[in-house]
Amino acid sequence: MILDSHSRPTRQKHLLRQRIAHGVCALALGVGLVASPFTAAPFGVAPAAAKGGTESLADLAASVVDAVVNISASQVVEQKQAGAMPKLPPGTPFDDLFEEFFKRQLQGQNGKGDGTEAPRARRSSSLGSGFIIDSSGIVITNNHVIEGANEVTVILTDGRKLKAEVVGKDSKVDVAVLRVKSDAPLKAVKFGDSDKMRVGDAVMAVGNPFGLGGTVTAGIVSARNRNIDSGPYDNYIQTDASINKGNSGGPLFNMAGEVIGINTAILSPSGGSIGIGFATPSDTVMPVVDQLREFHETRRGWLGVRIQGVDDGIAESLGLGTARGALIAGVDEKGPGKPAGLKAGDVILTFDGKDVKESRDLPAIVASTPVGKDVPVGIFRDGKSQTVTVKLGRLEDTEKQAAANPKADQTPALPAVQTALGMSLSILSDDLRKKYSIKDTVKGVVVTDVDATSPAGTKGIKAGDVVAEINQEPVTSPADISLKVKAIKDGGKKSALLLVSNGQGEVRFVAVSLD
Repeated sequence: MILDSHSRPTRQKHLLRQRIAHGVCALALGVGLVASPFTAAPFGVAPAAAKGGTESLADLAASVVDAVVNISASQVVEQKQAGAMPKLPPGTPFDDLFEEFFKRQLQGQNGKGDGTEAPRARRSSSLGSGFIIDSSGIVITNNHVIEGANEVTVILTDGRKLKAEVVGKDSKVDVAVLRVKSDAPLKAVKFGDSDKMRVGDAVMAVGNPFGLGGTVTAGIVSARNRNIDSGPYDNYIQTDASINKGNSGGPLFNMAGEVIGINTAILSPSGGSIGIGFATPSDTVMPVVDQLREFHETRRGWLGVRIQGVDDGIAESLGLGTARGALIAGVDEKGPGKPAGLKAGDVILTFDGKDVKESRDLPAIVASTPVGKDVPVGIFRDGKSQTVTVKLGRLEDTEKQAAANPKADQTPALPAVQTALGMSLSILSDDLRKKYSIKDTVKGVVVTDVDATSPAGTKGIKAGDVVAEINQEPVTSPADISLKVKAIKDGGKKSALLLVSNGQGEVRFVAVSLD
C-alpha cells in the first residue's frame, strides 16, 4: 500500500486518492507529532553501483550543493479529544464503574469530565527540499511541500533558518515560489533547457531524503514525457537517480550544473526508491515561475475547446491517415475558438508552430502561450488542412456559466423504431427526454437499446445516448442514420464517425465499424 508522506491528514487523503492507482507518491516527508511510516525504516542499505562510469561528480556537487535547501512547513491542526465517554445503553452491567473510569480520564484532560471538551490544536510539520534561483532569496519548491502550511522555514546548508514568504504557488504544475531575506547574497543555481536532455544523459539529484539533509545521488534520464495522471500538464522526466521521501521540490541537475527538473514523485510499491522517479521539466516550470514572481498568480492561455484523442478508427473516418492531433469534440460558445471559426470535428494538428502529436500535448502548449497572442492553429477539416488564427483568452478568467435551456419544439413521437449498427433508434420525443433525463438543448436521434456485442455496444454507446451527427452531418430521425450508414458503406469506408451526446449535452466522437 502506498502512503502519502505528509503528516497532515487532509493532504494524505488527497494524494492517496489521486495517485494510489499508479503507486505514485509525493516526496515530502512528514515529521513532528505524527509518526512517519518511514521513521523506523533501516538506513543501512548497501550502496548502489556507481552510475555514469568512474568519473567523480565531486566538483559538480560542490558547485551546487549550497544552493539546495531544506524546507520545513508547519501547520496548526485541530485535534479532537480522545476518550470521551461512550454512550452506553441503560442498565448495562458495571455502568457505574465505566462512568467513573471515563470521568477520571476526562478530568485528567480538562478537569471537567463532562464530555464538552473543546478540540485541542497541535502543530504538524513536513519536510521537503528546494533550491535558490536568485541570490536575493528566491527559492523554488513543490506546491505540495508547503500546501496548507501556516509557517514555512528555509534551512540553508550552513544551518541558518530563514522564515519564508510564499510569493505564489500553482497546484497544476505543483510549483511554489518562496522569498527569504538574508544579510548576505545567497548561492544560486540556474535553470537549464530540459528539452535538450536525451534518454541516457547523466543527471544528479540533490535533496533532503528522509530528513537527512543535503544528499547527492546520480543516474540517467530513463525516459521523457511521462504521464502519471497527476495533473493536466504531465510530461515528466523519468530518472533512476535515487530520490525518496523528502526529495520533493529538490533539483535535478545536468552535468553543467543547471536545473533541468524538479523532483516531484516516485513510483514505488513500498514508498522507497526503486529507481523510478519523476521530475517536472524546467521548460514546464520556468514560465510558471516567471508568472508567479511577476503577478503572484498564473496567467495561462485558453482556447475554449473540448478535445479528445484520435484513434485509428476516427482517423480513418475523417480521412486523416495516421492517428494524430487533438479532435475538437465541442467549442465553448464564449471562448476564443468560436469567433476564430473552430468547430466540432476539426482536428488540431499544430498550435503556434508546434506539432500536436496527440491530444494531451495541446493543453500544455496552449497553457504556456501568452494570453492575448494571435496564434496560428493548423487544423484538418473536410479532408483538407487549413490554418485559422485565434486570439488566446485567459484560462483563469473563464467562468463556467449555465447554458441556456430554450424550450425545444414539440416533436411528436413516432411509434417506429429502426436499428442500425446494433442500436435501436427513435425520434427524440418529450416522453423519451423525460425517460432518459435528456436536456431540451440536446438534438439528434435517441438510442433506446444497444446490442452489447455490436460495433456500437463495444464502443460504449448505451441506451439514453443521443446520436447528433454522422460523419459531421446532423441527423434528426432514425431514417437519416440508416441512409447515411448505407451511403458510407457504398463509398467504401470501413467506419462511420458518430457524434454522440449524453443527456447533459456532453458530446464525444465515436468511430463505429461498419463490418
